[in-house]
Amino acid sequence: MMKMRTTSFKALALAAMLVWAPSAYSQVLTADLQMLTQGEVRDGGVTAPNNDNPELQDRSTYIVGRARMNLDFNMGGLQLYVSPQYTGIWGQKGYGSFHMYEAWAKYTLRFGGFAQIGRQALSYDDQRIIGPNDWAMAAVSHDVLKLGYEGHGHKVHALLAYNQNPENVDGGTAYLDGAQPYKTMQTLWYHYDVPNIGLGASLLFMNLGVQADPKIMNKVIYQQMIGTHITYKPEWGDFSACYYHQSGRDYQNIPIDAWMAAVKGVVKTSKTIAVTAGYDILSGDPFFAVPEDGHLGSGQLQVVQRDKIRGFTTLYGSHHKFYGMMEFFYVDTYYRGFSPGLQNAYLGGDFTLWEKLNLSATYHYLATVTKLTDLKKTLGHCIELSATYNFNKYISLSGGFSFMKGTETMIRLKRQKDDKGLRWGWITLVISPRILNANMKKQ
Repeated sequence: MMKMRTTSFKALALAAMLVWAPSAYSQVLTADLQMLTQGEVRDGGVTAPNNDNPELQDRSTYIVGRARMNLDFNMGGLQLYVSPQYTGIWGQKGYGSFHMYEAWAKYTLRFGGFAQIGRQALSYDDQRIIGPNDWAMAAVSHDVLKLGYEGHGHKVHALLAYNQNPENVDGGTAYLDGAQPYKTMQTLWYHYDVPNIGLGASLLFMNLGVQADPKIMNKVIYQQMIGTHITYKPEWGDFSACYYHQSGRDYQNIPIDAWMAAVKGVVKTSKTIAVTAGYDILSGDPFFAVPEDGHLGSGQLQVVQRDKIRGFTTLYGSHHKFYGMMEFFYVDTYYRGFSPGLQNAYLGGDFTLWEKLNLSATYHYLATVTKLTDLKKTLGHCIELSATYNFNKYISLSGGFSFMKGTETMIRLKRQKDDKGLRWGWITLVISPRILNANMKKQ
């Protein structure tokens, strides 16, 4: 009997070692630098100054920069990662902002399970709902505990977050003006890749605890999002579709009932040419009336009592990838905070002239979803041109130009200039070398 118990104990110990023990007896440390410099020129398209000073122009030219270091340490199943970064506009008073973009620890088990804790840049599916939004210089990261499993075509991630203001750690739970707009977050994401046919499907459920308006109540109000994202990637193309629905209540305790859907297709007509077409639709509030600038009521609060919020919120996605590169939509709000929704139909092409140079051109037709009281739905037409040249795997130069011809609807809803046009150009230099790759055998 004693021998049998000893044998069983050895078997359990061996099984535990197979699960928990590191899969390698080496330590690997890598370090990467990223130096990003970007110049932008904008002319037209935003709110005109509120005075008659002739020196003020509806034009802006500036240069922004980002310096980021990524340190990655691996030892068997343990991974540690830190990424401090500096961001700022050239000439900015106070010398910009320096903070820790990512800092996390991850342990992976042999069967594919893992736990990851700390500040992390999250990216799911096409980044429409959750993404790093890397176009913004500071980018987006979250303080979360991530638990998951990846293997045999299956991926399951659970995200758990709880945020707090420093001044409340000793006497309160209210969370206002924090790094993230949510107080608590629980997210479950599941993805499956069907073998051999290029088909993948994801399911997402998110529960957000948002601090209520203190003028209304001192509590956390919850809102939910549920949706799916499907992809099909044959050798000659790339196709995707998604649908998401929002419910719960917002920070003013108003019920939410909003949705969005999108389809996109990319067809590779040759090794050097690809054609892209797609359509996005995001729900909006059913009533939307905005007076002309200077008319009675334009300086007063819009007296409308909403029974529900039907304008879809894109939450924490990489907004620059969608709805036009000039980010007129879902980065800043519409006049008075109401949303008439958005329709975005687009058609474009990518051209690889040779291995290092890529050109792209895209046309967007933009319109509201809600029928407006005295305006047409069409917001405008936008043309985007861009080019990228890769000198080598460490250095790339890209640039672009966008022009949007707005309508009277765009002028009224966004309070832009009456010339109805916006021109925006940019050029970006990225230098990202690997400066250290050390492989040390474990003693």
